[in-house]
This record gives sequence, C-alpha cells and structure tokens, in this order.
Amino acid sequence: MVVRKKTDRKADEKISQDIVQDNDDDLNLFREAVKDARPFTAPPVHVYQAKPKPIPRQFIRDEQQALADSLSDHFIPAHELETGEELLYLRDGHSPDILSKLRRGHWVVQAAIDLHGLISDEARLYVSTFITDCKKRGIRCVRIVHGKGLGSRNREPVLKNKLRGWLMQKDEVIAYAEARRQDGGSGAVIVLLKA
Repeated sequence: MVVRKKTDRKADEKISQDIVQDNDDDLNLFREAVKDARPFTAPPVHVYQAKPKPIPRQFIRDEQQALADSLSDHFIPAHELETGEELLYLRDGHSPDILSKLRRGHWVVQAAIDLHGLISDEARLYVSTFITDCKKRGIRCVRIVHGKGLGSRNREPVLKNKLRGWLMQKDEVIAYAEARRQDGGSGAVIVLLKA
C-alpha cells in the first residue's frame, strides 16, 4: 500500500488548478482570435454521373433476325456432291483433295455443337451463330452433331437434311463431310471453315 504525503496532494491540486487555468486562457485566446470569423458555407457540390450507354435492344433483335433469316430451309443446291446417304459438299473453286482430307480426319476438330432436342428454327439460329462465332475466333474445323433421326416422326432425320442446305448457304463454309464413325458417323458432319 502506498501512502502519499499531504504535501504531494497539495502539489497535485495546484497542478490541476494550473492546467484548468491554462485551458481557460487558451479557450479565451482562441475565442478572441476567431470572433470576427464567419462560418464557411460551400456551394452545393454537384457530382456528375455519366449516363450509361443505351442498350440497342432493337438493333440486337434485328441482327438476330437477319442471322436467322440468312439461312433458308428451302435452299436446293445445284452442285451438291452426294454419294448415297453420305453428305459431302465442296464450295466451287476449291481442290477435291480437301474433301478426302476432311473425310480422313486430317484437320483437328476445334469446336462442336449438338443439335439434339432442338426444333428446326432453334437449330438454324444455333448453327448460324456457332459458325459466325467460330469465324470470329479463327476456328477452322468444327463438328455439328445433328442426330440420325431415330427419335423423329417416321424415324427420318429432319435436321440432317436441313443442315445440309444451311451449311451451303454460309459463305464461311468451304466443305463438309459426314463424320468418321468415331466422331458420330451419319449423325454428324465435319465442317471446314474459311481462315
């Protein structure tokens, strides 16, 4: 236990009074210094917010419709190469070697889509968008699985025949051939696109 002397208490009280006196002096001095000051009122700050760019919804709808309309279901090519049930196509001006290389799997398939379960209109838009995207990304060889038509009415392949016409209408398509057995056989095609 610490016992403090009476003289220490008196000294502490004196110091406390001096501090209070100093604080009062400082406060009075401050008030004297700022007595003529006026409060600062800043003008209101207007924060400029850039308006977001508008979304061209109609333009997007128009582009999608034009893309869908660019492929017709009723396109009948005059120069299609068909051997029985196998699908083959080579755009004019290209070497027939391209078809044989495509059939043998010379090019690596870089992207693929599956049209199973899609109705004709959905499949047409999907194929068109897929080919356009592949062209933008620099993809040359793709596989499109259309199915064999076993689940269709009359067990006939609906998308297989339509896909044939859609692909011929796309300028990006150089050639296509029925896929090899391990790549889907008669239920898929391998498509070579322009570079």
